[in-house]
Amino acid sequence: MTDEMFYLRREKQFLVLLGIICLALIGGALYMQVVLGEAPCPLCILQRYALLFIALFAFIGAAMPGRLSLSICEVLVTLSAVGGIVAAGRHVYIQTHPTESCGIDVLQPIVDGLPLASLFPLGFQVGGFCETPYPPVLGLSLAQWALIAFVLTVILVPLGIIRNRLKAR
Repeated sequence: MTDEMFYLRREKQFLVLLGIICLALIGGALYMQVVLGEAPCPLCILQRYALLFIALFAFIGAAMPGRLSLSICEVLVTLSAVGGIVAAGRHVYIQTHPTESCGIDVLQPIVDGLPLASLFPLGFQVGGFCETPYPPVLGLSLAQWALIAFVLTVILVPLGIIRNRLKAR
């Protein structure tokens, strides 16, 4: 096995791990929604979409044979994480400024009009308000945890690509 093949395989393994983590985060959100009764707001649902897109592009990238197709999927993973940063960042802002609102009247019909809201309403339909304070998990709100996860993805995916590509030479 050449160095390039070794490092591409390592990159693909990282993407599979990232995809599994994103699906686990969606599973955790569904658990909190169904078992703990924490209804998702429009920004929560947008964060779930970002996690789903990250997982989807990560799995597709891991299945791609060549470096170019893998790189394209990694760029799409990073762009999906940037979208997640926007949604989670706005959510954190709203939660720290309780007089603000996520604009449920504006966002709800848009988010509920997305395809997965019809196909899987339990997981992708709006049911709550962004400013609702749910109990923190290890001291942070879910939006804060999501923001950390998205920022780490935006940093670590490109860093991993650069590191692996330099070592493969």
